[in-house]
Amino acid sequence: RENFIHLCNPHVEKMKEDILYHFALGTGTHDFPALFGDVKFVCVGGSPSRMKAFIAYIAEELGLASPSCDYPNICAGTDRYAMYKVGPVLSVSHGMGIPSISIMLHELIKLLYHAKCSNITIFRIGTSGGIGLQPGSVVITRQSVDATFKPQFEQIVLGKTVIRSTNLDEQLAEELMQCSKEINEFNTVIGNTMCTLDFYEGQGRLDGAICLYNEEEKLKYLKEAYDSGVRNIEMESSVFAAMCNLSGVKAAVVCVTLLNRLEGDQISSSHDVLVEYQQRPQKLVGYFIKKSLGKV
Repeated sequence: RENFIHLCNPHVEKMKEDILYHFALGTGTHDFPALFGDVKFVCVGGSPSRMKAFIAYIAEELGLASPSCDYPNICAGTDRYAMYKVGPVLSVSHGMGIPSISIMLHELIKLLYHAKCSNITIFRIGTSGGIGLQPGSVVITRQSVDATFKPQFEQIVLGKTVIRSTNLDEQLAEELMQCSKEINEFNTVIGNTMCTLDFYEGQGRLDGAICLYNEEEKLKYLKEAYDSGVRNIEMESSVFAAMCNLSGVKAAVVCVTLLNRLEGDQISSSHDVLVEYQQRPQKLVGYFIKKSLGKV
C-alpha cells in the first residue's frame, strides 16, 4: 500500500510556486519528482560533514559507490543546510536545536510531498549525553520528552499554546533493536530521550557561563529523569517526532551517548574515540536500510 506524505497545510496547493528558501530549491525551478521521486529513506543529522560521510558510507554499503564518486551538495546555493543523495537515500543536515531542525523539516516534508514520494522512513542520527549508560551506547528513542519528562512538544502558534505528541514508531524501534543485535558491535537500548532548549542550563550542566544551582540539585534532577525512563538528552527529537507524526511519516531517533551525565558534564574522550562513537548510529541505520532492501 502506497503511503504518501500528508501535508497539514491547505494553502500550499494554492501557491503558484513553492520556494524552499533554506534549501535553495523551488517547484518553479526544479523537477522534484525527477530529482527525489525514488527516495524511500531520509537520514538527518546536525553536521553537514557528518551527513556527507553518511551518504558516502551508505553508497558503499548498497554497492552504489565508485572510486571516482563525489557527492555534490544539492543545497549548494545556500549555506544553511547540506543535502546529499544516492539511490533511494537522502541525507540532510539540520543544524543544532529545535528552531534549526524545525525549519529544515518544514521544507523537507514539502520536498517529499512535491516529489510524490511514498512509504518514506526518516531517521535522525546524532550524538547525545547519556544518563546511566556507558559512553558509546546507542539509544533508540521510544518517545521524546520535554524537560519536565512529559511526552509532548509545546509551541506558541498565533499567540496560543499548541501541544503535540512526540511518540515514535514502536515497530520501527524494535526493528532497529533487532538490527543492533544482528550487528552485535555496541550496546544499544530503547529508552526515552529528553529534548531540551539549551545545552547548558537546560541540561543541568555545571560548566556554562551561568549556573545558579549546585551539583546535588543537578544529580537529583538527572536521577529523576532516569527514573522516568530517560536514557539520553539532546536538542532536536521533540519537534522531529511531532512533525513526522503530523505528516504521517514513519520515524526514528538513533543517537550515541558521548558521556554519562551522572559522572560529569564535559566530553573528555579522545577525538578518535568520538569519531568511532559517531559512526555507530550510521552503522545501525545503514544496516537497517540494507536489510530493508534485501542486501543483508
